[in-house]
Amino acid sequence: MEDADRQLTSYDREGGPAVPSPAAQCHSQLGLPRWKGARMPRRRGGPVSPLRRVRAALNLTQEAVVAALDVASPSGSAGVTASMLSGWELGKHVTSLRYRKLLCDFYREPPEVLFAQQDEMLVVATGEVVLLAGHRDLQAAMLEVVQGAEDVLLVTGSRSRDDDYLAAIESVLIARPGLAHYRVLFGPPHRHVLKDHLLRLLMIRDPNDRTGGYKTLHIAVVDDHVVNPERFLCVSEKAAVVPIPSLTSAEAFDSGVVLGAAAAARLIDHGRQCYAAGRRVETPDEVEALRVLRS
Repeated sequence: MEDADRQLTSYDREGGPAVPSPAAQCHSQLGLPRWKGARMPRRRGGPVSPLRRVRAALNLTQEAVVAALDVASPSGSAGVTASMLSGWELGKHVTSLRYRKLLCDFYREPPEVLFAQQDEMLVVATGEVVLLAGHRDLQAAMLEVVQGAEDVLLVTGSRSRDDDYLAAIESVLIARPGLAHYRVLFGPPHRHVLKDHLLRLLMIRDPNDRTGGYKTLHIAVVDDHVVNPERFLCVSEKAAVVPIPSLTSAEAFDSGVVLGAAAAARLIDHGRQCYAAGRRVETPDEVEALRVLRS
């Protein structure tokens, strides 16, 4: 059976009859000829990803895939763009669980096939892990991430109360106007020191300013932190620190792990998705309206 024929029928793990996939239906409706196997050349810098190869085997453009996904969506828009699809195919961005399911249903391929290259990149990078066993080491590592950030700095959590850490974030935003900063809270701030920090961020940066061609301050609150539990991240394009429950007591999150650039890139995508799902808090009045949980 030709590669194109394989892609135009459902993958069936139970041995049942093959069912035309949504991708096959799109291919048929567009009147495109079948290829005798995928003839996508290897791109410079590495092999072609499975996600790109399966599209090439159907002779579909990225725009055609996006249009078909929109047609199949109950709302009329799947939320996928050709740019997003390109980023996933090239391994520049990680496909979230929601879009993985969408593409698996569309192509009738399992995630371990379609996203093997994306996941392999993370496995290769798992050696870049350092365990932090105490508050002093954790604080130092987070400060190092903040001070080393040049392109993006993403911080999540509603419990920050370390003055030096918050001041370091403010200082790096002043020193590097082009640095994009994301701050995502899960529920209201726990202490006034964090609320005051948010107000100072808005004094340093205007979220509506696009002087450099892009937004450089993003603040949001995820209100339903039962469905979306709070998580603690401090991430730059170079490294990530993830605080974890204490290794020495049951009273704090004073331990953590340091991850390298590959994992950090994944966590930046994760944090951006959290921001997109949250409620914007990007004016002084909106910050002032936040209830502080502890005095």
